[in-house]
Amino acid sequence: MSYSEEMGKKLNELLEKNYDAEAGYKKAAEKVKNAALKSYLLSRAQDRYDFGHELKAELKGFGQEPDKGTSLAGDAHRLWMDLKTALSSDKDEAVLEEAIRGEKAALEEYNEIIEDTDLPTSTATILATQRNSVKMALNEAKALEATA
Repeated sequence: MSYSEEMGKKLNELLEKNYDAEAGYKKAAEKVKNAALKSYLLSRAQDRYDFGHELKAELKGFGQEPDKGTSLAGDAHRLWMDLKTALSSDKDEAVLEEAIRGEKAALEEYNEIIEDTDLPTSTATILATQRNSVKMALNEAKALEATA
């Protein structure tokens, strides 16, 4: 597998996870009552939509075909989140807990990919910017949790 194919695979996996996160945040925003939490979730969904477009452009720049759609794992996670929310007495808190868990996982994945010292400058810049946004979103979610 050439570097371009390997990088394409990594970026496609990240793209798929951003699709998953976007869909999950939109669905979660439908479930919550707290206006600040709803705004947070919709903002994160928009971020992930934007991240997806940036990653698609980078993939095309490598001559790779971007993946389309959410993953089976993401669909299963949203189903679990629906079940957990339905069983929780405090739905907003359950959604926020899942958002924090998801942001932590995303942050780890971005860090792992960024550790690749062979990243082209354009890819490293995009990923670092997106990672920093995820880190800020995680901090915002933790602040929401503290006030909930």
